[in-house]
Amino acid sequence: MRNHTPVTEFLLMGIPHTQGLEHALFVFFLAFYLLTLVGNLLILLAILTSSNLHTPMYFFLGNLSVFDIFFPSVSSPKMMLYLLGRSRTISYQGCACQLFFYHFLGCTECFLYTVMAYDRFAAICHPLRYTAIMNPRVCAILTLSTWMGSSVHASVLTFLVFKLPYCGPKKVGNFFCDIPVVLSLACADTSLAHRVSVTNVGVVALLCFLLVLTSYTRIVISILRISSSEGRHRAFSTCSAHLTSVLLFYGPVILIYLWPASNPWMDSVVPLFNNIVNPSLNPLIYSLRNKDMKLALRKVLLAQCLSLTVSEFSPFLQWRQSSFQ
Repeated sequence: MRNHTPVTEFLLMGIPHTQGLEHALFVFFLAFYLLTLVGNLLILLAILTSSNLHTPMYFFLGNLSVFDIFFPSVSSPKMMLYLLGRSRTISYQGCACQLFFYHFLGCTECFLYTVMAYDRFAAICHPLRYTAIMNPRVCAILTLSTWMGSSVHASVLTFLVFKLPYCGPKKVGNFFCDIPVVLSLACADTSLAHRVSVTNVGVVALLCFLLVLTSYTRIVISILRISSSEGRHRAFSTCSAHLTSVLLFYGPVILIYLWPASNPWMDSVVPLFNNIVNPSLNPLIYSLRNKDMKLALRKVLLAQCLSLTVSEFSPFLQWRQSSFQ
């Protein structure tokens, strides 16, 4: 350590084997990023403005939309900047912030999917007591608990990774700072940090997945007891969107942190799906098979179109009024 200068910045190497495709990748990622922002903002606006969506299910869906807005914003803007030829360097503090917020938002989303599964369990398995079980106080406590638990989780991981000395190579073999690629640059023994990070992420993901699986097992049993086919179809339709999002969320997590073999190309492509593609799919998943959400979105879009039309014609109307006067 005495013969090395501590690293003050890192160099993001991006996605391997994509030289010459920077502009095409920029257009591709920008399209998905804008789709994510617009789609989740519309979902959030529809929930806030529609009184019939002021229920626990849509309250948690609104929280999910907020995190789907922030989650790709951790890495996408910096990645799109260096795809345009800007600097690939990121400061030591910026790298630490990326790692913290990536795991904070990712863990919050993991907890939120678990809470949403419990909400569906309460709605389908205990419909008569649903409003008492998922009252506003319980919803607020569950949401606050997800934020606080995720903050502790991300703080522990960030401390373990960045308490290590970094004095040698500074090339991050990915498009953002994550635990596996940053730990490989440390000039000290990383076995403890690696074991704790894999165990921490694995335990959180596995525990949440088992809770979701338990909830859906009880849900399926309750649905199969429904006598009418229409009732079974309605119950399944309320859960299909959430179940699809859960599968899309846990697939990349398993491949990134629990897959034994390491491949540089897969280590970059799989996080791309998790960071950019998946958040853009959630608005489509939750709106296509949900009649209440589709109706609320139509009202929001219609109101926006009417407001734009009025704002465009207001100068003309003012001129006509002044001319008649």
